Amino acid sequence: MQSFTQKQGQYLAFIDAYTRVHLQPPAEADIQHRFGVTPPSVHQMILTLERAGFLRRQPGVPRSVKVLVPPEQLPVLETPLQPVKTSVKRN
Repeated sequence: MQSFTQKQGQYLAFIDAYTRVHLQPPAEADIQHRFGVTPPSVHQMILTLERAGFLRRQPGVPRSVKVLVPPEQLPVLETPLQPVKTSVKRN
């Protein structure tokens, strides 16, 4: 199996962590929300990871992605960068 990029590793780590917490894989919308990207970007990444052999899915079946990389080979899931929200009024 070839190695994955840092970005691909984060997608795989997120899918793995989400599946463990929620007992079902994330929907593409969940991945989109986590990474702040467009739906086509998420879908393209899923296809890329599938072609590379890092995950498997059943086309047309929602929430069917399964990470094929052993958990100990996945990177640590990084905290997403989020804009700071404040209730303080700006002048």
